[in-house]
Amino acid sequence: PPPPPPPPPPPLFFYTHTPPSEILSGLVGSEMCIRDSTGDGKGSKAMVILPYKDKLNLLSKYLQQLVMESLGKELDREGNQVHQGITVYGNKGSTDQHAYVQQLRDGINNFFVTFIEIRETRNGKSIEVDPGFSTGDYLEGFLRGTRSALADADRKSMTISIPTLNAFYLGGLIALYERSVSYYAGLININAYHQPGVEAGKKAATQFLTILSKVEDHLTENSGKYLTTSEVANNINEEEEVTFHALHHLSSNRKEVSVNIGESPQLDQFVSHIN
Repeated sequence: PPPPPPPPPPPLFFYTHTPPSEILSGLVGSEMCIRDSTGDGKGSKAMVILPYKDKLNLLSKYLQQLVMESLGKELDREGNQVHQGITVYGNKGSTDQHAYVQQLRDGINNFFVTFIEIRETRNGKSIEVDPGFSTGDYLEGFLRGTRSALADADRKSMTISIPTLNAFYLGGLIALYERSVSYYAGLININAYHQPGVEAGKKAATQFLTILSKVEDHLTENSGKYLTTSEVANNINEEEEVTFHALHHLSSNRKEVSVNIGESPQLDQFVSHIN
């Protein structure tokens, strides 16, 4: 008979300081669905991601894009104005997290922390930094210490513990959050799969490029003549603020365009030296 198949990898394991009653059924491990007295499904608590692994340095940035782009919506699926969204930030433990752990413990309590632990700290032998203690030992100590310090201050956290970091577990971690985002969007009745805010930014960028071309053409047509922002804006029929920034961009990035800085921004003068 053929040999039995190998046993499946051990599952991701979750544990939390948050009471089970505050975690939506079927979505254990997703802090997006934590319910508490101030949250109420309105994104009033930020999601803080603290992975304790250098190779997961970009995870918090990925989740920031995934969650905020998918859930940051003005309207629900019926067109009602709801202004939903969850703020996401984080960095790898333990070095980089000290930029904000002080506030997490002692400052305003408007967040929920997820620690991501990789049990196997290194494939090879860890570096011994003190007799009997390796870098991996210290990293685990910092994770436990930070987690306990937050718990002592009644700051809620959850830990996702993974046996080792490989393609299987990394894929599982990403899949967990991707599915959680989709499920959470359904719970709060928004469409996670369109980004009108992103599209608005792209359209505004295209408009600026159009204005930039108009400003550059006007300077070229008036080569050798010093012009203020208001003079250019009036001649090309555009707002002074965007014209001001277009002029300064050109003076900083076009060799043929220069600026004489005035006593105030309104008195700055721009000139093209194209013959």
